Amino acid sequence: MDARALRIGNASGFYGDRFSAFREMLEGGPLDVLTGDYLAELTLLILGRDRQKNPAGGYARTFLRQLEETLGLAVEKKVRIVANAGGLNPAGLANDLRALAAKLGLSVRVAHVEGDDLVGRADELGFGRPLTANAYLGGWGIAACLDAGADIVVTGRVTDASLVVGPAASHFGWKHHDWDRLAGAMVAGHVLECGAQATGGNFAFFGELDARRPGFPLAEIFADGSSIITKHPGTGGAVTVDTVKAQLVYEIAGARYAGPDATARFDTIAIEAAGTDRVRLSGVRGEPPPPDVKVCLNRLGGFRNEASFVLVGLDIEEKAALVREQFDAALDPRPAEVVYTLARTDHTDAPSEEQASATLRVSVKDADAKVVGRHFSSAAVELALASYPGFFMTTLPGDASPFGIYTPAWVDARRVPHVAVLPDGARIDVTPPDETCRLEAVPVPALPAPLLPGPTRRMPLGRVALARSGDKGGDANIGVWVRTEEAWRWLVHAFTEERLRALLPETGELTIHRHVLPNLRALNFVVEGLLGEGVASSTRFDPQGKALGEWLRARHVEVPEQLL
Repeated sequence: MDARALRIGNASGFYGDRFSAFREMLEGGPLDVLTGDYLAELTLLILGRDRQKNPAGGYARTFLRQLEETLGLAVEKKVRIVANAGGLNPAGLANDLRALAAKLGLSVRVAHVEGDDLVGRADELGFGRPLTANAYLGGWGIAACLDAGADIVVTGRVTDASLVVGPAASHFGWKHHDWDRLAGAMVAGHVLECGAQATGGNFAFFGELDARRPGFPLAEIFADGSSIITKHPGTGGAVTVDTVKAQLVYEIAGARYAGPDATARFDTIAIEAAGTDRVRLSGVRGEPPPPDVKVCLNRLGGFRNEASFVLVGLDIEEKAALVREQFDAALDPRPAEVVYTLARTDHTDAPSEEQASATLRVSVKDADAKVVGRHFSSAAVELALASYPGFFMTTLPGDASPFGIYTPAWVDARRVPHVAVLPDGARIDVTPPDETCRLEAVPVPALPAPLLPGPTRRMPLGRVALARSGDKGGDANIGVWVRTEEAWRWLVHAFTEERLRALLPETGELTIHRHVLPNLRALNFVVEGLLGEGVASSTRFDPQGKALGEWLRARHVEVPEQLL
């Protein structure tokens, strides 16, 4: 541990993450700041529906329960807490935190950041009438709250990385134009934001480490914006160059990673091991942010339902065709969208019944809940004694459930209020940076020479490459990287957009963008529209694209023997 560093930990990567993580991080070792990330596009939809039922709600209630158990410990250890758990109601959460502190007999200064919620101005901004409309704010409101002495800062929709940028900017006295320093903190924040994913969670080579209960990560951030990613001693998982790379390539696009605080150049990141469970990130170049900020729009899209039929043994295709014909005839009126998906997971001459089984999944959507509600469920159940041999279902379908549609939008940052509400109630307007720049693609860097031709062996890609994938609204991203320069010379030439499309036929005719990150020996592919209208609406088997990378690693390719 370096005394010059600001130690920032993470205790939540999503709404529903490990409840005990706050206590584990506070008890596990020294920290200056503890952050929690609770928000995603889907979370805002959930909170929007919560706010419809209860105007006093709209924030992550888990956070309040976590602090009920740990606030005294945080005060004792002088650890400041920064979280975006405020969701759609940061002021309400701040008030409830003050009441909690009073109940616990603690003196705590609570502040919050607001201005991101634009739903009341949706018509004015041309957004129509969404359920939620939240702009992605930066870290300067958080910094202002901390400068005023806040012990706890809760926010609405700030960027995930801003939970780290704000405390770092406050601690080191950075200015708005300190692009390199801000970008370095953005990179560290991006690594921390998903919690245990940086310490071995969801890691492709999980057999190399203790993946049973990975600890949560922390960053030692320095005045120049460089950082060391680590974790508390004695906790599970590991922090290695590859576990950190896995998070660096997660849910990004090209080499320019834009935020409201700065634009971080991911093609300039220098990454190296700095000891056991310690990885140094340095050299990050920063540029001004774009003039527009992203806005997350969620709308209620209608209602959905689903039924899954298990098909066992022989004649799988014919059994599926019979169900489709019977179901199509029974769906009157027919839902606006009906999607059949046959998953051929069956094996010939299988030693167990489950291994002899395939699944036919039927997903339906409609604006009318009755069309996809009990009418749909009854149509499925009524086939029980009148369809294919061996009929059974995974579970009985229920009533219709609402689904949301996510749409990204952009608005001039000067039209978005960004307000720091200090512990004494004073309000500070945070102005966006004077200097901005339009986001342009980084030119493709000079590629290394390809490997000389030689013998190959056909095997799964995952024997030589790692990957991680995820969602950005309706798009999916797949980051793929290798460990050696020789493997990089092969990967960067062998894996084009066309090659990815051939290996993952579900990408079909969709637009694919390939981004090259030589310093990470990584490629990032963005597949437009694979996830439809976002996770809440998607009928895809893997609606968030979390396992796309593992599917890709399982595909067989010709690997040069010199890499083995």
